Amino acid sequence: MDGRPPEGSQPDRIDGRFAAALLHWYDRHARALPWRVAPADLRAGIRPDPYRVWMSEIMLQQTTVAAVKSYFATFTERWPTVEALAAADDAEVMGAWAGLGYYARARNLLACARVVAGERGGCFPETAAQLRSLPGVGDYTSAAVAAIAFDEPAAVVDGNIERIATRIACIETPLPAARKPIRALVQELTPQTRPGDFAQAMMDLGATICTPRKPACVLCPVTDHCEARRQGRQEAFPVKAAKGAKPARVGAAFVLRRPADGAVWLRRRPAAGLLGSMSESPTTAWSSRGDGATGAEAAPVAGDWHLAGFVPHGFTHFDLTLEVWVADRTDDPPIEGWWASPASLANEALPTLMRRVLERAGVA
Repeated sequence: MDGRPPEGSQPDRIDGRFAAALLHWYDRHARALPWRVAPADLRAGIRPDPYRVWMSEIMLQQTTVAAVKSYFATFTERWPTVEALAAADDAEVMGAWAGLGYYARARNLLACARVVAGERGGCFPETAAQLRSLPGVGDYTSAAVAAIAFDEPAAVVDGNIERIATRIACIETPLPAARKPIRALVQELTPQTRPGDFAQAMMDLGATICTPRKPACVLCPVTDHCEARRQGRQEAFPVKAAKGAKPARVGAAFVLRRPADGAVWLRRRPAAGLLGSMSESPTTAWSSRGDGATGAEAAPVAGDWHLAGFVPHGFTHFDLTLEVWVADRTDDPPIEGWWASPASLANEALPTLMRRVLERAGVA
């Protein structure tokens, strides 16, 4: 035995003073975010709206605050309540989500809203355990909503908080295996009072001070509690397992144009799978597991196809390069879909990849 505490346990000098110091800092430096109730407003009796908290947390999954702000404003203006969102047309919601990425979140957003509105009278469950029963709500989102909206002292752990926790306790186990001791440590640190503010303070600390590179330790309100800081090894954490090379996939997209008005033929992707329920020009069957067909001979309909170029795109688990083929057509092709005018494209549920395909084709 080397006398060190078990990995993930609090260093001896960490106790309730950690939360007190962090919350004192948060009271003065909390970021002003459109879905957040500021500490002063909380003290004045204003409570967070569970709907807005839930929506923001779904949108923020693997997405930056800067990217989410405008989408959050759009959604809450168009659908200000969970009942309004539940009643929305799927295509409208997918169109409003277009460009934010990770489109399964939008499908789960609708599914969850319909459960809450249809089966729970518009009321979200108030505990993390109950929230996990909702579509698209996992460990992180359930803990965040329970803590922020309902004051449950749940351990909220996102990427920022993982980084803080591994530095506090010098957790040497690489991610993702380190997540169990990280969660245990965060649960120990989470106070019984103001757990929502504590979770948001940890998020803010990771976003503004305890950053991945060159953390501003001299400004950190909890630097005295940080073992990595004491050892001068802040940037060594979190330890991450080596990643394998992402596979490279190929496929082809076929853009049909109507010369009379510049409209393009679109179709809807299957609901299940990557980019589910989003709009696209017809493409071959590429996926994370295999290539799609390429070349003009793979086109869904006969035509005078010419190659307009290539569009590379990175997904989380693979890279994709699409050939972009273009042809003109005056009548409706014998395949499922619809003509979309240039003016309507902004409102179509086109993911970023497909907007880039249309740009390469000279359409958008």
